[in-house]
Amino acid sequence: MSPRDALASDREPAKGVAFGLSAYIMWGCFPLFFALFQGVPAFEILIHRILWSCLFLVGLVTLLRRWTPIRGALAEPRRLGSVLGCALLIALNWGLYIYSVETRQVLQASLGYFMTPLVNVALGMLVLRETMHRLQAAAVGLATLAILIQLLLLGELPWISLGLAFSFGTYGLLRKQVPLDGLSGLFVETLMLLPLALLAITWLVQVDLSHFLADTRTSLLLVASGVITALPLLAFAGAARRLRLATLGFLMYINPTIQFGIALAVFGEPLTAVQLATFALIWTALALYSWSAWQGRAKRESAQA
Repeated sequence: MSPRDALASDREPAKGVAFGLSAYIMWGCFPLFFALFQGVPAFEILIHRILWSCLFLVGLVTLLRRWTPIRGALAEPRRLGSVLGCALLIALNWGLYIYSVETRQVLQASLGYFMTPLVNVALGMLVLRETMHRLQAAAVGLATLAILIQLLLLGELPWISLGLAFSFGTYGLLRKQVPLDGLSGLFVETLMLLPLALLAITWLVQVDLSHFLADTRTSLLLVASGVITALPLLAFAGAARRLRLATLGFLMYINPTIQFGIALAVFGEPLTAVQLATFALIWTALALYSWSAWQGRAKRESAQA
């Protein structure tokens, strides 16, 4: 390897970290964007997010010349069942998230994304019959205890947190069955949702409930919702190509941490002692999960050495 190639190789991890930080910081700041919508229901924002994401991705895929894997996926209808499942789950996740911001329940959204890795572990055991190590089992047990505490002491189930965690966790489970990269996969998913979005927009216009074109500010925000959906995904794809999975997993916690801070500092959401105890249990569970993942990786590297 030449000195120039070695230098370029050394720079790749640094670029990966920069891309990863960009992706997770953008995702973490999403509440600030969706809070800009005034008087627009979450359902309508979701519809426009699907529509403008799809249109923006058409241009992006064309610019990057990535049509080959997309044509291959669309040519195999048998595989589109998994893609449709992914599309419906991501739409549910997007809708719940927008609703959480609209109703100023960003703390619940933050809790949901903190819980997602633990949900992934539980789904892997239940659906894929993967082995759950003791520390992972303890982590899942702590997360379950946190939910029970909220249910028993607050008298309510954190349904937004659970909905976000399970919809995104199940999405990840199905996504493994789809041989498409992040950009191509998102485009095919939004493409499958596009007919539903167009029907919904047509209905909103007919019953005079559409906020699009009502004023310039709202219209621009609705169009921008599609662009901001794709940008962090592109950054994440750049990170995924350059970083180890363990590093990406560590960076993942940046997103809900920023949301947690925004909920408290910007939106002024109240944090009760019970909610703080819930977060403390989830954070402890994530620490156990991360330690277990690190130990597993270290053992695999030792065995390969």
